[in-house]
Amino acid sequence: MNEADVEILERVVCYQGHFRIERYQVRHRLFGGGWSGAISRELLERGHAAAVLPYDPVLDRVVLIEQFRVGALSAPGGPWLMEIVAGVIDADETAQQVVYREAQEEANCTLQALLPVCEYLASPGGTSERISLFCGKVDASQAGGVYGLPEEGEDIRVLALSFDEALAYIREGKINSASAIIALQWLALNRADVRMQWG
Repeated sequence: MNEADVEILERVVCYQGHFRIERYQVRHRLFGGGWSGAISRELLERGHAAAVLPYDPVLDRVVLIEQFRVGALSAPGGPWLMEIVAGVIDADETAQQVVYREAQEEANCTLQALLPVCEYLASPGGTSERISLFCGKVDASQAGGVYGLPEEGEDIRVLALSFDEALAYIREGKINSASAIIALQWLALNRADVRMQWG
């Protein structure tokens, strides 16, 4: 099925602030034939994002960041999440430009090369957000400190971990951000090739 198999009956903007919430009335073709009845759904429109796992193939270390996230206020472990570098893609930017910029702003890292990991939908039951995910080559020998843009309310702690430590953090539940988990698992599958290419 494709877009022609969906009919938008109504679209209303319910809220416009830092993000936008829209309410849709839609119907769609059914797998068994025919059309569904009208379905009402709210959708969070926050734009698309790009994220990068900074990786040092020589030291076999990854650079992660830790910051406060309001969406995790009631999450086990609290609202400070261990994540990878990420940012919203503006209208005049590519996903690659975003991760190069955000790596500097959030982690004080200079990306030397990029490998695409995947594109995925963050939570398509309630938001249109699509994330372009990368692995980026860095020198992690001096990684650490606190960065971010104060005017954007950022207070970001930078951590350099061995690859094995980072995987252990996933197993222990210390990393519960989807982009970080996906990127680290991708690196686990492709690490030998990445190190050969970048080493």
